[in-house]
Amino acid sequence: MNGSEIDKIKRILSVKRKIVIIPHKNPDGDAIGSSTALKYYLDNYEHDVDVISPNHFPEFLKWMDPNNVIRIFEEDESCKQKIIDADIIFTLDFNNLVRISGMKDYVKISNAKLVMIDHHEEPSDYADFMYSEPEMSSTCEMIYHFIDKLGDKDKIDKKISCSLYAGIMTDTGSFKFPSTTYLTHHVVSQLLKTGISHSDIHNKIYDNNKFERLQLLSFSLSKIKVVENFNTCYISLSQKDLDRFSYERGDTEGIVNYGLSIKNIKFAVIFMENLKDNVIRISLRSRGDFDVNDFSKIIFGGGGHKNAAGAISKKSLKDTVNYFLESLKNFNELLT
Repeated sequence: MNGSEIDKIKRILSVKRKIVIIPHKNPDGDAIGSSTALKYYLDNYEHDVDVISPNHFPEFLKWMDPNNVIRIFEEDESCKQKIIDADIIFTLDFNNLVRISGMKDYVKISNAKLVMIDHHEEPSDYADFMYSEPEMSSTCEMIYHFIDKLGDKDKIDKKISCSLYAGIMTDTGSFKFPSTTYLTHHVVSQLLKTGISHSDIHNKIYDNNKFERLQLLSFSLSKIKVVENFNTCYISLSQKDLDRFSYERGDTEGIVNYGLSIKNIKFAVIFMENLKDNVIRISLRSRGDFDVNDFSKIIFGGGGHKNAAGAISKKSLKDTVNYFLESLKNFNELLT
């Protein structure tokens, strides 16, 4: 995003506006962190700001929305008109409107100026202003830079910093993923200067589990299958498996990463059956040079980042896993 675009956004924001902030469907820490942080920043200028999520987000992220201001599109009819009537719509942590399902129809008919802030590869061309940095660790890191570009770094207070830190921490795997750079640590150091407690934020996200969630983790780890000749492992969870442990959205967050802790494993995948939507949700992770974004796109029509991607399959769980195993042969040279 160049200087002239920033100047245009500053002019647009110079008077009170109706603003809608939208994270992607099934929002994670980066999506909720960037959305709440941007709202708290814009509240400084008394804009009429609504955060509208396509659906519910995990319980362990709700501390970032203590006053329950985030609206849920799938159960709040008033959201449709708010999107249509908006002056500005910020789309955060996604770069294709298909990531917000039915909300996209209302975004498309709105006369609002669209501002995309996102760090995923291959953005689609739907926004009036596009801030796209695939090399950046997280959308939360980008929100920090966005506020800085607007000349308002001094407006980043403790409340905003908590949300930004949470998003950066979760999207970098607690700063261990390759996308973590010296600049990421610089941003984090600036956030810490506002007086936030990094250990408290970590505890709220990672040490606040339901007992059933730990049982699900234990069960999932017991189901890891290793494909040694491809340095790959995978976990498959049926709807019955998930129901057994009272599954709620977010309960499987991070489980796929355990596979990468196995010696010599380069590629880890988890398959989760969702009978409500009649799909298999797939999370893919890698380490080193194996590009799961390419694999996900080619094999399942998904996408994401080089070392972290997602996809869905409309085949059965069994057929999806079999298709995955068969597809590994096409990537033999990259995995062995």
